[in-house]
Amino acid sequence: MKYTIITIIIAVSLVFLLSFTNKFRSKKKEHLVLNYIKENPEKSAITIIKNGEKKVDFNSDKLMPLASTVKIIIAIEYAEQAAAGLIDPQEVISFDLLDQYYIPGTDGGAHMAWFKSIKNDIIGDGITLKEIAKGMIDYSSNANTEFLCDKLGLENVNDRIGKLGIDRHSEIYYIVSALFVDREMFPDLTGQELTNALEEVPMEDYISISHSIHDQLSRDFGYKDTLGELNLGVQKVWSDRLPASTTGEYAELMRKINGRTFFDSKVQQHLNNVLEGIMDSPANKTWLRHAGAKGGSTAFVLTKAFYSTDKEGNTTELAYFFNDVGFLENSQLQRAMNQFELKILRDPSFLELLIEGLAEID
Repeated sequence: MKYTIITIIIAVSLVFLLSFTNKFRSKKKEHLVLNYIKENPEKSAITIIKNGEKKVDFNSDKLMPLASTVKIIIAIEYAEQAAAGLIDPQEVISFDLLDQYYIPGTDGGAHMAWFKSIKNDIIGDGITLKEIAKGMIDYSSNANTEFLCDKLGLENVNDRIGKLGIDRHSEIYYIVSALFVDREMFPDLTGQELTNALEEVPMEDYISISHSIHDQLSRDFGYKDTLGELNLGVQKVWSDRLPASTTGEYAELMRKINGRTFFDSKVQQHLNNVLEGIMDSPANKTWLRHAGAKGGSTAFVLTKAFYSTDKEGNTTELAYFFNDVGFLENSQLQRAMNQFELKILRDPSFLELLIEGLAEID
């Protein structure tokens, strides 16, 4: 069913893509993001800190689904446990253990893209724990994420939220396993009836059944071969129930990572190894001392958290989230995000324009 739905979405998008592109053809990409926020304030939130001063604070306390940006918390727990000697970053993990949580057709090709990238790092029939953590961040592999949550312990991951001083954050759970909740709870329902039934499930029960499904995935390799009906309504319920937080919390978290003083030096080093793939680019090394980022998206959500310190010592921390975004809007925003971020980092006049534009919103 999910493949039919995806095909329909692509067919419809081809009909409207030209007109949507024409609408924004004359607009600079960075202005596309700003204009979207101004026109859709109820769907948007953004926080920007420059050189320790909060410059932008728009809907910063609004709880919104994080999508894969939540993986920053898991990366931090990995770094903490690695520094404490509780896990060995060089431990070789069998691909069979990762494959238990890889659900083809549900991750936009992320896991297989990561797998292709590590062909020179494979050891026997596995890969190191460090590379798995990097794959979770750099390629956003959901299978790696599910495995790491199990390896690190979900209770430890959730405890880390409080230790980081984060107050507004919902529980982190097994988001791959959650794809099977409809199959487990309502195997005989389809369409709108299925969506309605899922919407009525209390969050506590939803998380509990996700944990049970994770155990099943761990024991039964064939379990993952049969997904339920991933229609758009079901996907929306899954998206809406993803772990959530605020741009204020994540911008502050970026500040702690960027400042190099909050974490123990050993933790910071492990964290740098995982989060700062952006510094592998020779072009970035010419003007940045260090930088890291993690974004996330579903069909309805687009999020990003970012930090950097440039060669002149200027620091920037940024978090911006969108929810209930249309398919075409999502695509256009994703294409504009890099330019938007670069303008915030390198063009003070654009930051002032952004501040002024947000001030106009009632």
